Amino acid sequence: MENIKSNKIVRLALTDVALVGAACLIPTVSHLLAVPLYMLNPMLALLLAGLLLGRDWRNALLLAVLMPLVSCLVTGMPAAPKMVCMMAELATVATLFGVLSRRWAALPAVLTAVLAGKVIYYLLKALVIAPAVLVGTVWWLQLGAVVLWCGLFVLIYRQKK
Repeated sequence: MENIKSNKIVRLALTDVALVGAACLIPTVSHLLAVPLYMLNPMLALLLAGLLLGRDWRNALLLAVLMPLVSCLVTGMPAAPKMVCMMAELATVATLFGVLSRRWAALPAVLTAVLAGKVIYYLLKALVIAPAVLVGTVWWLQLGAVVLWCGLFVLIYRQKK
């Protein structure tokens, strides 16, 4: 039994390292391809992948803090003020999904968590960065990315149950 538990911890740690590494690659790939990948909410996608692969909201909460922090330290992106906003957004998503998924179906739980995360992000961005640059992404593209990531998440989440 102890061997199974240690294998699970090792698998989870390797998954976390891979997701944090992927978060660090986002700015590099974005520059190489000359495509603004941030418009597609890649950190949200990685967090949702962490929720799927780890099946533990507390581990996803750790990822919510580590991914923007390590990416900022390694690549300089996101910039420090935006990093704080992203950490709060992703931590809100991980925590709220962890709470809501106990009582709600996956789709309303993840949509509510992501919406709450976006509200937190934009409130903090208005306070920390500046209201003049509150929305830097075309709203319909951001909405489309959120719907895409949440839809894929729910499809995979239901299959894994």
